[in-house]
Amino acid sequence: MAARLSGGPAPALDPAARSRLAAAAIVLIGSFIVGAAVEGCGLAASTAGLPATPTVAIPSYSTTIAQTRREIVTALGTANLVLQDATEPFRPPESASLTDAPRGVFQVVLPQDPDNGYIVVYEFRDVATAAAAGAELAAYIGSGPGRVQFPPDAEHVIRQLNTTLIVYSWSAANSSDPDESKILPILSTVGTEIAVPR
Repeated sequence: MAARLSGGPAPALDPAARSRLAAAAIVLIGSFIVGAAVEGCGLAASTAGLPATPTVAIPSYSTTIAQTRREIVTALGTANLVLQDATEPFRPPESASLTDAPRGVFQVVLPQDPDNGYIVVYEFRDVATAAAAGAELAAYIGSGPGRVQFPPDAEHVIRQLNTTLIVYSWSAANSSDPDESKILPILSTVGTEIAVPR
């Protein structure tokens, strides 16, 4: 029989043919849905179970603080002491002017006393502001409220280097590394002293 090329209704399918056509359509649609789901899962599965990419903490201090850090590193190097960026949070007792000041927190490597040796460098907008903040900190540390936050034998260094303050405190009674006793006199050679009242 010749194929129909002109208009008119298509011949009706018998019930068995309709069932086969419907089944084929269901299989085709199901295959499409399953394929899309597998592809989507493949994206998730490609990263599932992999360890997260480790993040490396990048110091967020300024170039001014970095310059002061270099001066400290040079001074400590005369006694073969090593300075690193602090790996644990540390915040010393502070007067009001220092609480919001930009800072860099560093630590001298002390194998026998890894919880001590912290040095904090604060940055201020100009030399005069740094000097005023240093004097305020010295007065606070020397006051009753400041003293009670340190061991009775604590000694303090506050040094001004340009627009930065270098702050370090040490207690012989709470130190277990002999190298720690070298830090205070070495820091006393950097910048200008701001004396803490006794």
